[in-house]
Amino acid sequence: MRRSFACLSKGMKSALEYATNWLHIGAMDMDAVFHALADPARRQVLDSLHARNGQTLSELCEGHDMTRQAVTKHLNILEEANLVVTLKRGREKLHFLNPVPIHDIADRWIRKYERGRLKALSDLKKQLEGQDDG
Repeated sequence: MRRSFACLSKGMKSALEYATNWLHIGAMDMDAVFHALADPARRQVLDSLHARNGQTLSELCEGHDMTRQAVTKHLNILEEANLVVTLKRGREKLHFLNPVPIHDIADRWIRKYERGRLKALSDLKKQLEGQDDG
């Protein structure tokens, strides 16, 4: 059964559009993500969006010691890396943090190496406990 979203409030429609945007992962370019995360100013922008998602360019500029052009440049790089998604609301463009690429990096680059260490510690623990028993 097909449903119409016409009955949804404006806020609910925005939330639905936002979820649709950031849940669309597509092909992720890990190099672009690492490049975007390498700059401290871009990480500040991401932290700002993490603290309060859905900010306009003007709001993002207020929280940083950067020119409007610098913030725009950093936002473009973050958007290209799919770390930030945007939603137009009238004349405003809202910026949202997309946690999916960061999660994918954690899965690919952090947890993979973590597993080996945890297994080694677990094996060591089993050996030591086995020695104490006998």
